[in-house]
Amino acid sequence: MKNTTRRVYIVLLLVVAFFGGLGFMLYTFITDGTTWVADRGNEHIYSEGSLTVAGTIYDREGIPLISTVDGERIYHEDEEVRRATQHVIGDSAGYISTGIQTLYRSNLVGYNFANGIYGVLSSDRGCDIRLTIDADVSAAAYDAMDGNKGTVIVYNYKTGQTVCMVSAPNFDPLDVPDDIDTDTSGKYDGIYLNRAISGVFTPGSTFKVVTAICAIENVPDLYSKTFNCTGKYTTGTGEGNGNVICHSTHGKITFEEGLNYSCNVVFGTVANYLGAEKLTETVRKLGFGENVTISKADAVRSTFDLSGSTRLDVGWAGIGQYTTLVNPCQMLMLMGGIANGGKAMIPYLVESSSELVDIKGKVNTAFNLSPETASQIKKLLRSNVENYYGDELFPGLEMCGKTGTAEVPPDEDHAWFVGFSQRPDFPYAVVVCLENGGSGYDDAIPVANAVLQALDED
Repeated sequence: MKNTTRRVYIVLLLVVAFFGGLGFMLYTFITDGTTWVADRGNEHIYSEGSLTVAGTIYDREGIPLISTVDGERIYHEDEEVRRATQHVIGDSAGYISTGIQTLYRSNLVGYNFANGIYGVLSSDRGCDIRLTIDADVSAAAYDAMDGNKGTVIVYNYKTGQTVCMVSAPNFDPLDVPDDIDTDTSGKYDGIYLNRAISGVFTPGSTFKVVTAICAIENVPDLYSKTFNCTGKYTTGTGEGNGNVICHSTHGKITFEEGLNYSCNVVFGTVANYLGAEKLTETVRKLGFGENVTISKADAVRSTFDLSGSTRLDVGWAGIGQYTTLVNPCQMLMLMGGIANGGKAMIPYLVESSSELVDIKGKVNTAFNLSPETASQIKKLLRSNVENYYGDELFPGLEMCGKTGTAEVPPDEDHAWFVGFSQRPDFPYAVVVCLENGGSGYDDAIPVANAVLQALDED
């Protein structure tokens, strides 16, 4: 009797173990099936580590950017388009980790739980994806960058649709340089990095927009104040003090004129009046340092840290120097949030797919800017273009914006322009960051205008 009971328990344990193992296998199949099927060892869809069988990726106008023909991935016929869209599409080998071909590979090969990759095996192609990117506008941006490293991004600040996201350096996927992995000159540094999503840069004077927002909310008599620019702002004497140097001598000016002229004396003074605590609070309210996901790609966080800072440090931080680093997509959302009355839309790249429900039209809840403050800073940014840069630099666009020439010694300055059109029929924001590209006014503004004019004509 004891032996029979023992055998029953053993059988029950085996049954429990069997069904437990079966349940675990089913769970891992459901949760990890996508990863398994997209593994580069899967010879049904990969050849020598490169994706060869997958759906077509289209731009927003339905132009094929990459497709599968007879087991080979075929790119757009125009080299400028291939280069301009490379970091968004990604490469077939997966080196560009934020590319659509990497992040959406299970969708492109048509994987689903019910039939695995049956669809791709039966049709020699997967499921198609339509992007928000415009191929012609992207090519115009790439051409305007004129060989500079950096990024250009344009999005609809009402919807989040990203029509342009160009990153350089890049290469023609049909003519891959042999020396990418061996070159020591630096020309290929970060070539697999989408600088729009995965880059951070010293913002220079574009960060004065953040300081201005903080001032609007914390200095009651801001617009009646005057400042005397003698070419430098002295924070005090003794340890931790020194001079914030201005690029010119502006004399007696108002706060609005200080933003127009991008006066370091005005903004160094205002930054110290506000103090590290209030500046940090504003930075956090605007979402800097928060995680943002852009069509499955996690944007690198911006950094702003004034812990243990001196008055001199705070002065430099207020003009976008010190240790501050910003992500270009974060600056794009800042511009979009201002233009959109305090509501910042998260950029997205995937418009539609037969096998995909993507996150789009999503508001950045980490961004908190009141409509009143948004209206005031918008007027100031419009004043920059009207009264200093000149509307002739942006014909017909009714632009608001701010340049930046960020010092990154010993290298050449980064050239920035951030802004947006306030035309009701053209709700687009733009960010241009030319890495070691020179001057915001001389070098970044022409790129911003070129890409926006191409979009307006599209």
